[in-house]
Amino acid sequence: MTPTQQQQSTSYNKCLLVFLLQAVFAFIFFTYIHINATSTQLEEVDSTPFQSKNKNERIVTILLWTWPFGNRFPLNRCKNPGESSGCYFTADRNDYLIADAVIFHHRDVCNSKSQLPQVQRPSGQYWVWFTLESPSHSPNLGFMDNLINITMSFRSDSDIFTPYGWLEKHIVEQNFTIPEKSKLAAWVVSNWNPYSKRVKFYEELKNHFQVDVYGRLHKSLPREDMQKVLSTYKFYFAFENSQHRDYITEKLWTNALSYGAVPVVLGPPRENYERFIPRDSFIHVDDFQLRKNLQITCWSWTKTTQDTNNTSNGDQNCGQNQTPNGLLITAKHASC
Repeated sequence: MTPTQQQQSTSYNKCLLVFLLQAVFAFIFFTYIHINATSTQLEEVDSTPFQSKNKNERIVTILLWTWPFGNRFPLNRCKNPGESSGCYFTADRNDYLIADAVIFHHRDVCNSKSQLPQVQRPSGQYWVWFTLESPSHSPNLGFMDNLINITMSFRSDSDIFTPYGWLEKHIVEQNFTIPEKSKLAAWVVSNWNPYSKRVKFYEELKNHFQVDVYGRLHKSLPREDMQKVLSTYKFYFAFENSQHRDYITEKLWTNALSYGAVPVVLGPPRENYERFIPRDSFIHVDDFQLRKNLQITCWSWTKTTQDTNNTSNGDQNCGQNQTPNGLLITAKHASC
């Protein structure tokens, strides 16, 4: 085989592996996030290899080096029984030498290279760097330089894009009733940093705008009650803990959109949000030089919604499990 043919073969193998990883791991990790949200612990994790009916089918072995933050979730569950994904996921480190790819969750291995495999890396094995945390909360980012073949994160330019949520086209029309709104605005925040941009913004805004704050240092809100409580609010403050490209989390997708509230966002620039959701489906704090102008805008939006019996363009676009254009919101459920 010539060097050119070898290079083409390597490139093809990487593309195939990335495709398999993206298709299968997205489904498996969605399951993990859902389980984490409902605080369900699995006593046993099924890691039984799939037995393909096609004896000539090559199964790609993917090793999960650590359970993300120690949270376990089902492996090797295809949507249809007996359906092959083409992959076998395992968390058994004894499979390291036969694994085609190894996934490393950054926060679980970033303290020292001693947390990485200590035996020689098999030829042709791909190492996948995985994170859903922002760079501000991902220490020691450079320690795996020149070791990683594939990236998997919330960044859209990752090899494997794993967003917190997305919109899907609805083929069949479905009715959606916007939950009855009895309160104005809510914010759930567990990481209260008085020096962060979002807390500073809130401290200034609260002089002009009533916001009910839930979280560790504020009103109690059990996870199982979040949908029931947050769906009663007209607006939800989807304030990210740090501002980075594409870092748009469950605060928007779940706490606001899935629960039927208009999101008021603080995160990356408005243009970044508009890559993923319609431009008139949210309010961005950067649109206002003065905090009191945000109050005026929200009151105006509320008045318009009431006058049109909760069927205005603003309220429908800013909701909800389905937009008027037939877009279905899919959200991963995670911590706030």
